[in-house]
Amino acid sequence: MLPKMIVIEGTNASGKSAIGVELARRFGGEIISADSRQVYLRLDLGSGKITPEEMRGVPHHLLDVRKPGEFFSMADFQRLSYKAIDGILSRGHLPFLVGGTGLYVDAVADGYNLSDRAPDHALREHLETFDTPALYEMLKQKLPDTDIDPRNRHRVMRALERLEADDYHPAGKTPRFTLLKLGITWPREILKQRIDERLEKRLQQGMVDEVRALLEEGTSEEFLIKLGLEYKYLTWYLTGKITYEQMVEELGNAIKKFAKRQMTWFRRDPRIIWLDMSADPVSEATRFIESFLAQG
Repeated sequence: MLPKMIVIEGTNASGKSAIGVELARRFGGEIISADSRQVYLRLDLGSGKITPEEMRGVPHHLLDVRKPGEFFSMADFQRLSYKAIDGILSRGHLPFLVGGTGLYVDAVADGYNLSDRAPDHALREHLETFDTPALYEMLKQKLPDTDIDPRNRHRVMRALERLEADDYHPAGKTPRFTLLKLGITWPREILKQRIDERLEKRLQQGMVDEVRALLEEGTSEEFLIKLGLEYKYLTWYLTGKITYEQMVEELGNAIKKFAKRQMTWFRRDPRIIWLDMSADPVSEATRFIESFLAQG
């Protein structure tokens, strides 16, 4: 019998972190943060990183494990998550995987078979010059029977890199956990309002100063721009490429589009039970978790 794990995933500004903390407190849990930007030190407001006060005593893992600018892959995330979860289970606690980076969630939850070989940066830069359909055509020429989703740019690029390095093996899965997957989001108009309110709050809290300090400390513009969303648009503003007003408007729109892409990703998974956020989602989730834990 595989050990049990609770997965809580959802869109930006959905409130998943707070719900994850409350549920972890109720069930003696510890949280793995599944966010591709929160792994970096000093990327706090821009990544929406939970604060020590908001953790309410619940241990959190996979926060602040790399310095800005350092390489960090999905394989790194999976490896460190497995290590953290082994520790959680050894303490007799329940692991909660909480986040909105769908690939990171699934890599751990579903046990993707990943290579930990570091990418060839010269090859990566060359591949980045092509759009996703062109990359997929390159892959089809090298591997005609590939079953990789042609829209999944990350997987297409990694497959091309591995083929070049003679390190390719068809992606498979080796699940390590029995899962309960809970989803958190809101109706579109409410989510848009929550995104706008959260962006305004984080700007007031000093998000511009956070990015300015990163640039002054020597973090490269290229790294921050590749992080996307807040870090990309704030870097553009601070380097004079766009005005403050443009930054706020374009960033808000970009976050909303990203939330839409997140939902497209999550809807592919029929295992996710979507909580009713208009009622009492914590009580509803509690019932699902109690039933899940009671199963043999």
